[in-house]
Amino acid sequence: MSMNAQALAGGFSDPVFDSQAVFRLLMDGMSRPGTIQTVGIDVEQPLPLGRAAGTVALALCDADTPVWLQSAMAKSGAPQWIAFHTGAPVVQEKSDARFAFMQSPAGICSFGLFALGTQEYPDRSTTLVIEVASLADGQPLTLSGPGIRDKVTVKVTGLPEVFLSIWNDNRALFPRGADVILTAGDALLCLPRTTRIAGGETACM
Repeated sequence: MSMNAQALAGGFSDPVFDSQAVFRLLMDGMSRPGTIQTVGIDVEQPLPLGRAAGTVALALCDADTPVWLQSAMAKSGAPQWIAFHTGAPVVQEKSDARFAFMQSPAGICSFGLFALGTQEYPDRSTTLVIEVASLADGQPLTLSGPGIRDKVTVKVTGLPEVFLSIWNDNRALFPRGADVILTAGDALLCLPRTTRIAGGETACM
């Protein structure tokens, strides 16, 4: 399939119903961090964009939400697909983006180049959608904070060791900071900036 054909393919078959369904999944995930949400909608997104990440783009992005894509995605059919189905402009500068989509966070040492909001408008920040290898096994992460009764442990494969340090720096900015959605195929896990994360001997408090 040519890149132009990829851009026209897929999307929501019922845009109103499907976008509402995905929005509810995301709201549930943000209000209950640590819960794994499964997306059952096939949107025929171009690789390396995963199904969950593709549905997040369709449900949340529009002409008023600039999108930044990591290089592997920027070189694929993803920019054209997102632009065609959502109208969202793809930007080059991280700080201009309301949503950022990454296949791997390995090259990121901090969230500092993304928009992190202001004290007056903390919602004016970038939401990072990070595709990982698995949300079913791998490095155990213990989550606590708002929306979590006591603690919950999740397992993630594909995050760099420095992620906990990055998250620690992000939480220190509260109420500013970035929210993160981890995706793996059709699964997603929300990490709002209020969540505390501990893993191994390194903790994000």
